[in-house]
Amino acid sequence: MISVPEAQQIIRDAAPEPEVESVPYDRFSGRVLAEEVRASFPHPRFDNSAMDGFAVRWRDTRSASRKKSVSLRMKGEISAGTVPAIDVVRGECAQVMTGAPIPPGADAVVRVEDTSGFDSRRDVEFYRPARARENIRFRGEEIEKGETVVPVGRRLGAAETGTLATFGYAEVEAYRKPKVAIFATGDELKSPGEPLRPGEIYDSNLPVMRSLVDRVGAELVVEEEIGDNPAKLKQFFERALSLSDVILSSGGISMGRYDFVRAVLADMGLRERFWGVSQKPGKPLFFGTMEKILVFGLPGNPVSVFICFMEYVWPTFERCMGLEPQRKLEAVLSEPFPRDPVMHRFLFGNFWTDRGIVKCAPTKKLGSHMLTSAVGANAILESGPGKDHFKEGDRIKVSPLPWESMGNQS
Repeated sequence: MISVPEAQQIIRDAAPEPEVESVPYDRFSGRVLAEEVRASFPHPRFDNSAMDGFAVRWRDTRSASRKKSVSLRMKGEISAGTVPAIDVVRGECAQVMTGAPIPPGADAVVRVEDTSGFDSRRDVEFYRPARARENIRFRGEEIEKGETVVPVGRRLGAAETGTLATFGYAEVEAYRKPKVAIFATGDELKSPGEPLRPGEIYDSNLPVMRSLVDRVGAELVVEEEIGDNPAKLKQFFERALSLSDVILSSGGISMGRYDFVRAVLADMGLRERFWGVSQKPGKPLFFGTMEKILVFGLPGNPVSVFICFMEYVWPTFERCMGLEPQRKLEAVLSEPFPRDPVMHRFLFGNFWTDRGIVKCAPTKKLGSHMLTSAVGANAILESGPGKDHFKEGDRIKVSPLPWESMGNQS
């Protein structure tokens, strides 16, 4: 067996460099930018109204009040998307809608609620004074032309996607999403919803892998549940190798009589990089390559699948998509952590802040078959081997689950 750091380094060295492709605007969400995007024009592009109301010269409304209104002659109407064909001079106003360009001569907008309204045919009564520049969105006040609007390496969410649309970007250069094939082995496995016969169990590993592939932002292209059958395994690999960048299995890689995955892959020419990591759970973890294709053989126990995915597969996907994997934290234990004498130990748990100190606690369910240990967890806690357990108050490494937030703070 090799150590956890050795396994991580081998995977990093084998992973290909991120590839870049052009992505259309309706596919921006979730992609990672491979280029810095700059404003193609100032925003706003022109002075425009922030309210439905009337564009005025603010000095013309100085004496307006509810008791004594000011009357201004309406010059015309300007709607959003039009170019003003009028200007505003002393004693005049122009009806403007939200987003409409400000006509020459006007330097404020009075909202319609503070006037006699849009039904006023010629003269408009103003019931409060305007302030200079009030309710006007000025050219370039948000961002000037050439400024960075979305930096390279940013994953595109709703805000970034909307910002790129604001500046008219129909496509951008982004890192390619890895294509992924997943499968589970075991004659005892049934899909949820199917009836169980004696000795059979429901497969939780495919749903776990499917969910994590989706969460990290990779693209699932092949998914299959395969029995303990070498011929079917070979058929699956032939298909998966032609369609995917990464292949993930659960089960079939240990020392059992029906664990065929490694043997089938070896016959197909896969280069085995390692098999067996000094860790608990997940000791029989397998990793190999076929040219640029990465193959992870995850153990069959559901906690092992989940933790090995987060520790080895998730950061690999992040690097392939141009992201820098998140750093591990250090936290103070609020409960003991059961170290293993010879194995690197991983456990689900939770972390939070208490008076500015990051604290954590591991799950009390230690079995690699106990997937409920992950329910409600927001982190994975880990420790190198050691004879003595960590005590309350000792410091330990914590990997926050990327989709979870820190627990309650006090």
